[in-house]
Amino acid sequence: MPDGPARHRMLDIYLNDHLAGATSGTALARRMVQEHHASAYGNDLGKLATEIAQDRRALAALLRDLDVPVRRYKRGLAWLAERIGRMKPNGRLLRRSGLAVLVELEALRLGVQGKASLWRALLPVSALEPRLDADRLEQLLRRAEQQIKTLDALHARAVVQVLRLHPRSTPHPAP
Repeated sequence: MPDGPARHRMLDIYLNDHLAGATSGTALARRMVQEHHASAYGNDLGKLATEIAQDRRALAALLRDLDVPVRRYKRGLAWLAERIGRMKPNGRLLRRSGLAVLVELEALRLGVQGKASLWRALLPVSALEPRLDADRLEQLLRRAEQQIKTLDALHARAVVQVLRLHPRSTPHPAP
């Protein structure tokens, strides 16, 4: 097991990687709100984008509380990656396809899942580190879990709309 300085460096890397992911997720959520504000997804996406931005600020505050320096190049790379991700092939040359909403909801869910894993990982550490507020981490974890449920519901609606598939009311029997 690494000693104090090496452990602190691992925490630095871990938290900065999550901050970079949060930067990308915040940008994606904001863009989705702009593109879908007038749609059936608009209200839910607006609430999610607000919460995701708040969670990113909570993470940045946690880095400050723990005296972990922000690695701006990681945030910059995450921002750039989100912009590059917009250029993914989608079956259309000049405009967005209906598939974009599915892929973006899935990407957002992966980000929120990662965020929930971060809060879950920090909870046991909070017993040893007085600068980590276990109650606040629990709140953030519960909110992330609710965000996952919201994203799953949005995804299910989008699948029906985009792919014209309807979920089965009963599970498919096992072979």
